[in-house]
Amino acid sequence: MINTTLCYIENDGKYLMLHRTKKKNDLNENNWLGIGGRFMEGESPEDCVIREVKEETGLTLTSYRYRGIVTFVSDRYPTEYMHLFTSDSYMGELIDCDEGVLKWVPKESIPDLPIWEGDKIFLKLLTEDAPFFSLKLVYNGDRLVSAVLNGKPLDNI
Repeated sequence: MINTTLCYIENDGKYLMLHRTKKKNDLNENNWLGIGGRFMEGESPEDCVIREVKEETGLTLTSYRYRGIVTFVSDRYPTEYMHLFTSDSYMGELIDCDEGVLKWVPKESIPDLPIWEGDKIFLKLLTEDAPFFSLKLVYNGDRLVSAVLNGKPLDNI
């Protein structure tokens, strides 16, 4: 079982996205993601998201919102609990990221990028300003086979 965070930092109708192109053996290779990573020992979700954003972007979050928990189940990888955040305020200047290229992308353009199918579901929830949610995404290989929102299966996957 793995705990991670993911943060979508917003500015002027855009999210800061990471195009994963630099890590070797990266399960996210060539995909676009928000900013985040794995918990370190003793960290809370908030501790982790603040640290990961600073490490990957150089930015310090000054305002953020805990939006939900996404449970990833896969036939290839251990179960992952991803704590999802958004932020609308930060300080600092962007740095080069050692995992890929950072780019501000208009929110409406993100579904057209190479992203995981399940990401489209939680990005839609963020856009709709859904209350705190639990989303379970089940993958067989790279294919999304099931999505359950707050205990109720979603039919449109």
